[in-house]
Amino acid sequence: ILHQKLCKIFTLDSYSAERDKKQLNINNRMKKRGEEGCYTLPEKMIREKILILDGAMGTMIPGYKLSEEDYRGEEFKMHNLPQKGNNDLLSLTRPEIIKAIHKEYLEAGAHIITTNTFNSNSVSMADYGMEELVYRLNYQSAKIAKETILEFENSVAGDSSEPCVSHFVAGTLGPTNRTASISSDVNDPGARVVTFDDLANSYREQAGALIDGGVDILLIETVFDVLNAKAALFAIDTLFEERGVRLPVMISGTITDASGRTLTGQTLEAFLISVSHFPLFSIGLNCALGAEQLRPFIAELSAKSP
Repeated sequence: ILHQKLCKIFTLDSYSAERDKKQLNINNRMKKRGEEGCYTLPEKMIREKILILDGAMGTMIPGYKLSEEDYRGEEFKMHNLPQKGNNDLLSLTRPEIIKAIHKEYLEAGAHIITTNTFNSNSVSMADYGMEELVYRLNYQSAKIAKETILEFENSVAGDSSEPCVSHFVAGTLGPTNRTASISSDVNDPGARVVTFDDLANSYREQAGALIDGGVDILLIETVFDVLNAKAALFAIDTLFEERGVRLPVMISGTITDASGRTLTGQTLEAFLISVSHFPLFSIGLNCALGAEQLRPFIAELSAKSP
């Protein structure tokens, strides 16, 4: 309880100390989007209505039945490693597919669409030998999402019966395919295949490219190891300080079974406390157990959130 109170005090002090800087940041963001028609900051809009987040890219892409050649395109035709399943690469080789999926979610009523960047970090891309593409993948994915929103909003702008509603791009930072908390060797509890610094550097590169691409929000999602998430938060906060810009940050955790624990064994309340030092825009859970089974855990998260 003491830790939670201290976190709340720290958060309030942080907001107070950065109030002028935050207002300047808001003014700059509004100016940047001012020529894009109807636009309200997500921090304001969330106070007026429930914002709907889109669904996953990973459940939509299989419907296109893509081949290895589709993933590679012309640019990566001669790459030495298989690329089928590297969904993030499609932002470069088949951008029209990613754009079509974004459009479907917008037409279904989503206010926030997420970039096709779940694995677009150097740690995960190492499996495909594509680490050098991290910046391009994130920047291009953000641009595709922004363009889709602009086209969608322009398409409904002529209909006077349609209210002026803003839509936002959340830059997705996935969990990576490594864990900083669990040993990689059953005979050595201290063994790790990735360090906190490795993760922080990887997330910093990814977040920087997403911001350059114009995202409105950053989303740390599918958190199964809170230490990975804390590395992402550290990287994002460092980046915000360096650039003098601050965007809303969302976190979405994942629980693995009916006990309500993460893969690393953390309870939901412990997970919440572990990230409560950071002023978050929202915190939630992904669809791991299905909507019905998640109800009690969402209720718990709601009741215990600051």
